[in-house]
Amino acid sequence: MPMPAPQLVYDTCTSPIVAHGLSYDDGQMREILAGPVKAILQDTAGNDELLELLGSVVSTEFEQEGLRELLTDKTVPNNWRVGEAIAEAFVTDKGSCVFPWPTGRDLKNPNASPAGCDLTGFQPVNDVDLPYRFAFGEVKTSEHNQSPPSVMTSLGTQLHGLRDNRKVKDALCRYLGHHAARADWEPMFKSAAKRYLSSNTTDVAVYGILIRDIQPNPLDISARVNALAINCPVLTNIEMYALYLPLNAISTLSELAQILMQEAS
Repeated sequence: MPMPAPQLVYDTCTSPIVAHGLSYDDGQMREILAGPVKAILQDTAGNDELLELLGSVVSTEFEQEGLRELLTDKTVPNNWRVGEAIAEAFVTDKGSCVFPWPTGRDLKNPNASPAGCDLTGFQPVNDVDLPYRFAFGEVKTSEHNQSPPSVMTSLGTQLHGLRDNRKVKDALCRYLGHHAARADWEPMFKSAAKRYLSSNTTDVAVYGILIRDIQPNPLDISARVNALAINCPVLTNIEMYALYLPLNAISTLSELAQILMQEAS
């Protein structure tokens, strides 16, 4: 589901890093929450797969009702989780990326916080033989009034890790590989893995996303962009975006998302 077009509020690109501040108005935010964010938070694709897998198993009305209950996740998402879903929807749309195995599927306790990289998947490239590369992303949601917010320190560290640390990237490749076997996206993984290994681990796309609800300020991301631009590997594509929601929207993001998702059902 496509994202509404945001307003460009500043450009802090520093070659080779793409870096923009983008804002969404209240109507656009509601459209995002009721559409692509709903599909992400409710894992619509995953539930459809489970329904297909278990549909032939249930036969009685009692079992069918139990299956419907099993597939209904009533966990109330935290504000940061909604912010992460907004970022995933944005990167999926902006970079044509595919994130086939959401980290939420690895949680045995739905109230827990997932560990590791926030976004792990693939990005298409213009290559007939190897049409996909790995796409990794980190997301921070901040209500701080200062610019840059304190979360930019950890976001910068994580993005440098995705750029330079082979140990970090190798772990993400193994994570995807374990889930790729016999999946319909196995060819994507093989293509991305080939590009990754043949480029000495540098042929990857890296996204840094900051979710804000204050007046846009280029200082939010400019320092980290400048740091990432230094000695950036030629084949590593890094993009950083600050996504600005309406003022003070983050504190009620979960509540509003639940209301709009119910209305859209």
